Amino acid sequence: MKILIQKFGGTSVDRKEHRELAARKVIKAFEAGYSPVVVVSAIGRSGAPYATDTLVKLLKDIDPQVTPAAREMDMMMACGEIISTAVFAQTLQTYGMKSVALSGGQAGIITDKEHGNARILEIRPQYIQMLLAQGYIPVVCGFQGVTQPSNTSEHGAITTLGRGGSDTTASALGAALDAVAVEIYTDVDGIKTADPDMVKAARTLDVCTYEEVAEIAHQGAKVVHPRAAEIAMDRNIPLWVKSTFSDHPGTRITSDAPPEVKKRLTGITHTGKIVYIRLEIENAEHKPIVEREVYRMMAHANVNIFLVTFSPSALSFAVPRTLFPIARDLLDGMVVPVEHGKEDDFGKLATYYIFKFSDGLDLAYSVQRPLLKAIEGRVKIVDVPASVTENCTMVSVIASNYLRVSGVALRIFETLVKAGIAIHQTADSEMSVSCLIPESEADRAVLLLHSALFEN
Repeated sequence: MKILIQKFGGTSVDRKEHRELAARKVIKAFEAGYSPVVVVSAIGRSGAPYATDTLVKLLKDIDPQVTPAAREMDMMMACGEIISTAVFAQTLQTYGMKSVALSGGQAGIITDKEHGNARILEIRPQYIQMLLAQGYIPVVCGFQGVTQPSNTSEHGAITTLGRGGSDTTASALGAALDAVAVEIYTDVDGIKTADPDMVKAARTLDVCTYEEVAEIAHQGAKVVHPRAAEIAMDRNIPLWVKSTFSDHPGTRITSDAPPEVKKRLTGITHTGKIVYIRLEIENAEHKPIVEREVYRMMAHANVNIFLVTFSPSALSFAVPRTLFPIARDLLDGMVVPVEHGKEDDFGKLATYYIFKFSDGLDLAYSVQRPLLKAIEGRVKIVDVPASVTENCTMVSVIASNYLRVSGVALRIFETLVKAGIAIHQTADSEMSVSCLIPESEADRAVLLLHSALFEN
């Protein structure tokens, strides 16, 4: 039995004519001798009546002041895929195909208890295998599973897998069923050298490595979720990205790529709305202690920081804009005491560092600072100026074995500087080089870099 996993995204199932195109892809595979297992996302995108975002809004709008519990949020979000699964199974049945709609739990997908971002622990594929043996086409809800039933916990609570969860479902099913391939169908012909909505000249890549796809996804491209690529890589399952709306062969994702693929420029991505924070800490001896407390506070509040820059007198890092209010509230007025061990030349026993944002962002500092006057005779009070650069984004050039591809950083720098685009920070890895730039310049930066690196 040649099992083929076919996953269809929201735009592939959002209307009758699109579902019919998707159904024909499934039937074509069936007629070619494959045993298809279909995975579907919720119907449509934000604003569509059955889209996940629409269902979430319905729950939140009951009372905007009361945050829905994670358990109930998962139950609501799972409804989008359940509706889509039933509709698509019925679509196949109207073409004379034997088809069965399955929720994540019915498909045997067992997860941990992390509502909203669950991880798949195991898949019990026996029921799907039985259906395939009987000639059925299972249509499985993406993005969801159930917890392990036990005597001490809820009997199979519904969980969701987080962003890109339907891709993860498809890859995990491919691994559990020993599929010959996993096909991810979307509204583009495959993996592009840039977002085609921004760069009309972006071309489709014939082949990519798993590592390239994972890096592209981590750096912002919404093509294949990195967890899905990692699962496929672990089991060496060929992964394809194709279009529901064309017969283009798409992009093959594999570990068995030609040598030239493993030393090339792959594409340009951009991601996120980012805020860049800089803390001035002039005492080199105390700086590591103060930095450690900053990291500790951010970690305790689950604030992810990146693009961390070290200098003798400053600490700089970026946070997602959605998390900036939390980071600002943590840092504003934050006090870090550093003991001297003995009195210094001025009779001070310790230095207290207090963080101060610029005017307008320093509410906690303005309250906290006067309270320290009572101990100022015995400790030294040092303000830590905190500056903020808002409205940033990150543009990345993906390159296999970037460290072995000479001249890339120079061409990126020359292109952006010549265009007058400010570079606030850079970062690189084995697979990419990234630049933090003004968000307003994102489109222009991607166009210019693509022209310089891929078109010329």
